[in-house]
Amino acid sequence: MNLYHLRYFSVLAETENYTQAAKMLSITQPSLSNAIHSLEQEVHVQLFAKQGRNVYLTPAGHQFVQQVDQALAILDRGVAEIQQSTQRNTLIKVAGLRTLSTKWLPNTAHNFLAAHPETDTRFKFSNDTGLSPDIIANLREEKYDVAFCSKVDDQNDIDYFPIAEQELVVITPLDHPLAKKKAITLTETLPYDQITFSTRSGLYPVMQRLFSECGGQPNSAYSIEEDQAVAGLVANNFGIAVVPNMSSLKTMPIRIIPLTFPKWKRVFYMATLKQHYLTPAVQQFVDFVKAQRQQ
Repeated sequence: MNLYHLRYFSVLAETENYTQAAKMLSITQPSLSNAIHSLEQEVHVQLFAKQGRNVYLTPAGHQFVQQVDQALAILDRGVAEIQQSTQRNTLIKVAGLRTLSTKWLPNTAHNFLAAHPETDTRFKFSNDTGLSPDIIANLREEKYDVAFCSKVDDQNDIDYFPIAEQELVVITPLDHPLAKKKAITLTETLPYDQITFSTRSGLYPVMQRLFSECGGQPNSAYSIEEDQAVAGLVANNFGIAVVPNMSSLKTMPIRIIPLTFPKWKRVFYMATLKQHYLTPAVQQFVDFVKAQRQQ
């Protein structure tokens, strides 16, 4: 059944005048007449009867126009919802570790938008807890399109792509006995109270393993989840710490000492769900991040 014919029928039923209806539809009167005739032949029912120069709906026409108007209203709502959905598809929902969200992620999003000025893409940045296990859990619930965090597990439902690295450093208060050292090993940190990572942090098992290689575990004065919070306690003389070399460290009143042994790098990843549909905007952003990494 021709959709245009149904719309023509609806307008003619409202106006009951071919000339007026044709003008409203921006078509010729013969075209309208032919369309109504074709529709009546298709449904095998007379929909209109003549009354002078006007027409009026037959009883069958009255019944049919109610169904047609309902169907057209449903169709129009569907089209509107699809259009709104298409507009929403320009939204990219991202989440990231706080160490990435302070500089790297905003810069990357800004550079992506600058490289694609023809799009109306927008970003929605998550206010997640900032811990990789929570970020990945929410990614699996499809709360985000893309996540930037540490690798949490080896399950095959997530595609991890490396995007950045950080070496470990030792940080101390400015007046600490170790503050004058130009380089240091983990063994040299063992006599001093340390701010360590809690078991919920992705760095906890890493630090356990690295200290084991050096013959002992640190005396933990405080156990903290986030690396920036760890650095804040060090800056206020609560102890020393071994942390990734974040850019924010340079803004704090602490000493940053290169770690010579054991060597280890923290790798950050872009994480996406393998079975999650990526809209064109999201796929374009994912490809952009990969291309930037490969340059």
